[in-house]
Amino acid sequence: EGEQGEILDTHRMMADDPTLLEAARQLIRDELLNAEWAMRRVVREYGEKFGSDGYIAERRADLEEVCDRIVHNLIGEQPLPAVLPQDDSVIVAYDLATADAAVLLSSGKIKGLVTDFGSKTSHTAILARALEVPCVVGAGQASEIAKAGDVIAVDGHTGEVLISPDHDEVLRFEMARAEAKFREASLLEERDLPAVTLDGRRVNLQANIEFPEEVPSVLAHGGEGVGLYRTEFLYLNREELPSEEEHYKSYAAILKQMAPRPVVIRTLDLGGDKLPLGQRSHEPNPALGLRAIRFTLRHPQLFRTQLRALLRASVHGQLRIMLPMIAAVGELREAKTQIDAIKAELSREGVAIAPKIPVGIMLETPAAALAADRLARECDFFSIGTNDLIQYSLAIDRGNRDVAYLYRPLHLGVLRLIQAAVDGARQAGIECAMCGEMAGDPAYALVLLALGLDTLSMNPSDIVADAKRLLEAAMAFSSHDEIERYVLDEMKKRFPQLISDAGRAAGERGL
Repeated sequence: EGEQGEILDTHRMMADDPTLLEAARQLIRDELLNAEWAMRRVVREYGEKFGSDGYIAERRADLEEVCDRIVHNLIGEQPLPAVLPQDDSVIVAYDLATADAAVLLSSGKIKGLVTDFGSKTSHTAILARALEVPCVVGAGQASEIAKAGDVIAVDGHTGEVLISPDHDEVLRFEMARAEAKFREASLLEERDLPAVTLDGRRVNLQANIEFPEEVPSVLAHGGEGVGLYRTEFLYLNREELPSEEEHYKSYAAILKQMAPRPVVIRTLDLGGDKLPLGQRSHEPNPALGLRAIRFTLRHPQLFRTQLRALLRASVHGQLRIMLPMIAAVGELREAKTQIDAIKAELSREGVAIAPKIPVGIMLETPAAALAADRLARECDFFSIGTNDLIQYSLAIDRGNRDVAYLYRPLHLGVLRLIQAAVDGARQAGIECAMCGEMAGDPAYALVLLALGLDTLSMNPSDIVADAKRLLEAAMAFSSHDEIERYVLDEMKKRFPQLISDAGRAAGERGL
């Protein structure tokens, strides 16, 4: 009744507007757009006619809200609240798109995240870890059990979630949190020590980041550089494209703060589960579709905007440009041609750029790993993206909880692909790093050092090993279960403080 009823009536009339619906149908028929994108396009075009002042602008906002509700119903999702929570909260959801997670988690109000769906290598989980938000994914029916207002305890290390915990359970969680803080404080005392193995081998420890605001945390934890800046997060919490100036300011800020440490900035990696806010892929298999370098080469204007900003920002620090998901030499050459063209363009404009900007590639497919010797001849460095490499080599969807148990980083086939990539880099005399989540897991540190990787994104600076002997022993096994048990046993012998109950639980779950 009253004003609220009038608003609902207005929204209902907009939703039933035959002109609006027919325009969307026309786009679906003529341009083969999916229904969600057709609705958003029609509403955007109508909204531009409304203007931006007074009462008319309010009607534009009404139309956009109606569109959001229609789109969420089309894709079977409940719309997120328009206003972020005022109090500290734990989100419990069936699933959370990367774009939505970026908006919510970066607010500082979200103290925990639990989803029914997903795996620990999904981009939502990676984002939560980067922002140090406790996160448990693939929790089954948590969203059906939890209710608004419930007190929830979340342990992101063990994967334990308690709804309405009693006094003893709360005390247990508080003690575990205190112990974790003590361990972290102990590690931070050694953050400025170089990571050197007993045989004198230097290992670079760098960080993966999603936002410029994370740089102080990188420096506080003793990071020797940024091994991966995921630039797609400039796109994911907005509906309009970022301008060249926005790109430039973001890159320049990171480079200035990290100087003289190196900063690897990955070009746009949209596609798969990373799409702009409110969009869904219409591809039957997005993970194998138009994503990463394929997407940017198909959309040269997007690539050009980003490259101009990157090259302009290069004067502020040690920039290294990384191209994602390169699977063939032809893709690498085409991308480098565009980079060279932008360099020439900026030179004609009198814009200063750094004299030497290394260009590397991210190895994420079996094809790239097996052709590493050829690819290494035409780039300046490799970085192995194990999240996708494992997904593609084992033919599993890393976001599908039904096959999450098959996601085995120590599968013999995966180890051989990593070895092929490292060997290809060594033959060409270029650096080979790892920026996937595997690099940040202490349980795998011995194997990665044994494989010959130069740069890892991980914290513990005291990991040492008789690496060659371990690798030979691990590669002698046939089963990934045997390899995992052996590696965990060896790590427990040397570093029991790093392999906690969480590590054992991860091994048991195959995570």
